[in-house]
Amino acid sequence: MYWIPFVAAAYLLFNKSKKLKKKNMANCNKLFLDFNSNLNIPKKKKDKLKDSKEVLRAKIRKHFKDNHPEYKPEFYIQGSYKMGTTILTKDNECDLDDGVYFRRETDVTATTLQKWVKNALDGATSSAVEHRSKCLRVNYQGDYHIDFPVYIFPKDDNDPSLAVKNNGFEMSDPKEVVDWYKTEKAKSLQLNRLVKYLKGWGDHKRNKMPSGLAMTILAANNIQSNDRDDVALKNTLVKIQQTLDDNFECFVPATPGDDLFESYDAIRKNNFLSNLDDFIKDANKALDNEPNQLKASKLWRKHLGLHFPFGEDENTDAKEAALKRISENVLKGTAYSQSSGTISTEPTKVKNKPHTNYGG
Repeated sequence: MYWIPFVAAAYLLFNKSKKLKKKNMANCNKLFLDFNSNLNIPKKKKDKLKDSKEVLRAKIRKHFKDNHPEYKPEFYIQGSYKMGTTILTKDNECDLDDGVYFRRETDVTATTLQKWVKNALDGATSSAVEHRSKCLRVNYQGDYHIDFPVYIFPKDDNDPSLAVKNNGFEMSDPKEVVDWYKTEKAKSLQLNRLVKYLKGWGDHKRNKMPSGLAMTILAANNIQSNDRDDVALKNTLVKIQQTLDDNFECFVPATPGDDLFESYDAIRKNNFLSNLDDFIKDANKALDNEPNQLKASKLWRKHLGLHFPFGEDENTDAKEAALKRISENVLKGTAYSQSSGTISTEPTKVKNKPHTNYGG
């Protein structure tokens, strides 16, 4: 029976070898880093966006000075732009949220205060200003849009209130969200990229997928960091799915602490969960069953859209492993240059000298 330990050891070694081989799948980390860059707003567009913001702020200041001097507007950029998670959509558009604050008690309705801001913005572009529920939207068609939520912020009160069309004022503090996100981002530099990947997924799928804020909260609350972004994203998606299976909710970590999923009907909820499940299945295929980077990239691209780059039509992990073996042989002095220009350990041609230049 002395052979049993040897058989057991051989079995463990065989299974370890199988696991190592299974890990030799398409590494798409570099593609994700390129995807992150592709989601960034180009400098020219960002400069135009900032210039438009200043022009619109000036219009608001002038309008209130001329028509409502007792109301003096102040401004605070909020949302994804402030957090550094704004993305370029598949339509090559982007947005900015610029809060309009009035430090005083109001003597008009929330809707009236919004209309005053709308009157200030009218005529800024060829498109009509949209009077939405919680903001005024100025569209620069095919380029970007700027949203202006309106707040009352009494001088003796630290809690701003957001004007909501036909519904009065409600407690809301976007600065708290930004401060919360800064704290979360400090825990992992990978968070910003994962948030942008989730937002890119939502933009690609659309059909009432969760808002950018919801994606940000889901990423921060469920992040599974990894040296590779493809692995981190898949594991984060799995964690999000597990969390939502327990409780389908997404609470804002700031005033008023509302649940962003509370208003979801069955159709919208099922659409999101179905997209999430499909994404996880393809992410598993890309990471566990597909050694070819091009084929793996197509699986990712199916969910992340045209901004996600195609990979190389090769087994990139195997190629990297081969290059590593060559490097090791050169360092050990066991490498030979063949007539074809390749390097191998076959002692058939010119023996390479051991590499001794380690930089300096």
